[in-house]
Amino acid sequence: MLSVQLICVGKLKEAFYADAMAEYSKRLSAFCKLTVTELAEQRLPDAPSPAQIEAALFKEAADIRAKLPQSGTLVALCVEGSLLSSEALAGKLEAWAVSGASRLSFVIGGSCGLHPSIKEQASLKLSMSPMTFPHHLARVMLVEQLYRGFQINSGSKYHK
Repeated sequence: MLSVQLICVGKLKEAFYADAMAEYSKRLSAFCKLTVTELAEQRLPDAPSPAQIEAALFKEAADIRAKLPQSGTLVALCVEGSLLSSEALAGKLEAWAVSGASRLSFVIGGSCGLHPSIKEQASLKLSMSPMTFPHHLARVMLVEQLYRGFQINSGSKYHK
């Protein structure tokens, strides 16, 4: 069974996000082994300097790398990433499975995004939308789209 790891900078605090994550985690259990790893977001002052942001992203990148498996496919969620339809994401999931990938890691940064080194390491940079969303909502959107992708690949009516 495919192993999908979601590495998230920041903790879910709102019950409605946690409830949505629990629901889609349950649904995804039929298709993959999902693990969610939450990492602490670096604290920044109200008006951080570019150097302070860079230092925070650098530290978060080190924390992310420490949680990545030795092998596998890395997908970084970032605004400059590729915009994929649900069908295209399903195709990527299928292609990764066919190519023998057994581990997928999706990384969602904190409020300042991801360090460029994580983006460079990724096999795919994925954008949910040109719009800006809270990173907690992006987490829920991602697991729903993963579920939708697996449903598309299985021929289910969920996508209709």
